[in-house]
Amino acid sequence: MSAGWEWDDMLFAGTAAHYRRGRLPYAPGLVDVLTEVLNLDGRGRLVDVGCGPGTLALMLARLFSGVVGVDPDGEMIAEATREGARRGVADKARWVRARAEELPAGLGTFTVATFGQSFHWMDRDAVAAAIRDMLRPGGALVHISDLKGEVRSTEGLPYPAIPHAAIAELVRRCLGPVRRAGRGTLPEGTPGGEAAVLTRAGFSEPRRHVVPGGQALERTCADVVAGVFSMSYSAPHLFGADLGAFEADLRGLLLETSPCGRFSERQPGTEIFVWPSPR
Repeated sequence: MSAGWEWDDMLFAGTAAHYRRGRLPYAPGLVDVLTEVLNLDGRGRLVDVGCGPGTLALMLARLFSGVVGVDPDGEMIAEATREGARRGVADKARWVRARAEELPAGLGTFTVATFGQSFHWMDRDAVAAAIRDMLRPGGALVHISDLKGEVRSTEGLPYPAIPHAAIAELVRRCLGPVRRAGRGTLPEGTPGGEAAVLTRAGFSEPRRHVVPGGQALERTCADVVAGVFSMSYSAPHLFGADLGAFEADLRGLLLETSPCGRFSERQPGTEIFVWPSPR
């Protein structure tokens, strides 16, 4: 992680209730692509590291005999547990409150380990080494994220675009110009360079796959507000006593942009890197 920043348990405090509604889904077709490239057939075990409210693990649960989601945030684990029960997979899904740095944590071995836009929050060298040793021969570490550098056109959409730049400026006015993260700050943002980290851990020759997006999505004011409060840098706790005033200003901005309270944006593509087990 970035120099001078240390993880703390306030990083995503209060965001779990907003996550499922506020975050955009992965691109349609992700499950089909993973099924094909990983030869998933309902057997084997999945560990989803930094699972949040279970978004990715629950999407993939039917493709494995067992799924373990690991996350340090108790509210995220509670959300994942509730959603797993609602979807009828409580018998095969286990949710463990732990930091990735605590792995293997007695969880056993796995066929696949997934990181859904979570790896950058961890001591990546330590976690990569732990996952390497937890993977069965023939297994894989899979890094999944929104497609980087993608330009998503808003032309031809039925509702106004979400005013992302104005929302970011409103957050900066309330929280300051430096990105907040838990009790600390990240002046330079989160780190990249996952390939170098995984190569140091002994993984090699990843296979890259892109699941295209571009589908038109409709979002309400409530969806957009939930999206803002689902982010680490604008988590509800960061606003303190000013939370209500910030939300009122945010909703005012949104209604000024779209008086009907509806917005359009395009589904982002999803980028997948599959790193075969080095064992």
